[in-house]
Amino acid sequence: MKYQPQFPQRFGCIQDAKAFCRSFFDWYNQDHHHAGIGLMTPDQVHYGQANQVHAARQITLDGAFGKKPNASSESSPNRPQASCHLIHPPAKQQPIQA
Repeated sequence: MKYQPQFPQRFGCIQDAKAFCRSFFDWYNQDHHHAGIGLMTPDQVHYGQANQVHAARQITLDGAFGKKPNASSESSPNRPQASCHLIHPPAKQQPIQA
């Protein structure tokens, strides 16, 4: 957060800090596209919109490739894929021994 260009040197009061954080987290979750989750916003992933957005992006990529197939690689480009990182992964189940 402190590496954001808008991050102030100091806050005038606690209300200023809270207002900044509200604004920052709204931007971070709703507008900022994260490379680690396939250039989605956290809200798009959290609210189940990622598949719909990915499909629309792939249609756009396929259309652009169809107009100029020789301009890039041999096949249609693929959209970025989200990777899965769990903070608390489920424990592996151990087989029950009798």
